[in-house]
Amino acid sequence: MSERITLGSVAGLPEGRGIRVDYGEHRVAVFRVGDSVYAIGDRCSHAEASLAEGELFDLDVECPRHGSEFNLETGKPASFPATKPVPVYDVEVEGDEAFLVIEDEEATQ
Repeated sequence: MSERITLGSVAGLPEGRGIRVDYGEHRVAVFRVGDSVYAIGDRCSHAEASLAEGELFDLDVECPRHGSEFNLETGKPASFPATKPVPVYDVEVEGDEAFLVIEDEEATQ
């Protein structure tokens, strides 16, 4: 089972920078790049800095603390010091509305 959280209109999301969305235990960084919306875990896997506050380079976000870059599609780090990926979340777009999809952890176990 999954939960859908309304993010609002795609056009209303900031272009090229992140916003943080908290839902239960999930802390998510959401980014709009053109007409696409991406969502990854907000905590850098190296030092737990907020990735929503990082600078965006194409489809990579740079951690504001130590400079590791994470891919928005895979969550994998592209540079040190981070070596572990961050979670990737599905985003569904219907018309102009974007929805963050949170999977129920019990259903995935």
